[in-house]
Amino acid sequence: MTVRFDGRVAIVTGAGGGLGRQHALGLAARGAKVVINDLGGTLDGNGGTPSAALVEEIRAAGGEAIASGASVTDLAAVQTMIGEAMQRWGRIDILVNNAGILRDKSFTKMDVADFRLVMDVHLMGAVHCCKAVWDIMRTQNYGRIVMTTSSSGLYGNFGQANYGAAKMALVGLMQTLSIEGAKNDIRVNCLAPTAATRMTENLMPEAVLKLLEPGAVTPGLLALVAEDAPTRAILCAGAGSFERAYVTLTEGIFVGQPSDAVDQVVERFGAISDRTAESVPESGSAQGTLEVGRAMRTLA
Repeated sequence: MTVRFDGRVAIVTGAGGGLGRQHALGLAARGAKVVINDLGGTLDGNGGTPSAALVEEIRAAGGEAIASGASVTDLAAVQTMIGEAMQRWGRIDILVNNAGILRDKSFTKMDVADFRLVMDVHLMGAVHCCKAVWDIMRTQNYGRIVMTTSSSGLYGNFGQANYGAAKMALVGLMQTLSIEGAKNDIRVNCLAPTAATRMTENLMPEAVLKLLEPGAVTPGLLALVAEDAPTRAILCAGAGSFERAYVTLTEGIFVGQPSDAVDQVVERFGAISDRTAESVPESGSAQGTLEVGRAMRTLA
């Protein structure tokens, strides 16, 4: 089976370089019409102007693309970008939320303004883009959305409290949008890439960076926005390898409300943490269903 996107319209934010560029090229090479969104700023989000170079590259290869310099932090600018795409092509099928910045510092040294800005770009930027395309996708009864999360959000990383918080928040956004979009065939997933980009070039040795070509991640992205894409998946990708991360719930134990409940939780934390019968809940209500159900069975 050859994955194609003929007739599909895709928006890729932060597409001026690195991962976003490779995602846009991959979509265009397989037939998609692509909105190349990039503010053109520096790694920390300052300055810069948008570039149309990638648009010209795609057009030269026989594809269709338009450029957008909208900041994802500006809802009105995002809505204008979506309006231009709709006016030109009449639909939007794919949204890749890839735009991001870094303001790394240990939490003790981090300015709250830098925390807020990173949240605004990664989380609210994705919210703005999702909100702007959501009703379009609902009307079409078709949509594919990918949030770019990170191992820093899933598992933590020193000096990235702001970035990690934003990236894990995107997982929560994905979980709910995938549920709400299901009836209209809007599939929402997360991609957690490991790639050599401006964000990683100073963090890894040269030999490792050579293995982490951004293009090695893009096959995973394309799978997440294909017609047969999964939904509610967290796909990890890097150096040609692909893994899946899950948010799970252990079976846990019943303690009740005796006077020594705190002591029991402390003493039996190993049993609470036992992953033998852990599950992947279908929704947030699963936790309450598990807890109330066990309590009722135990106390009956």
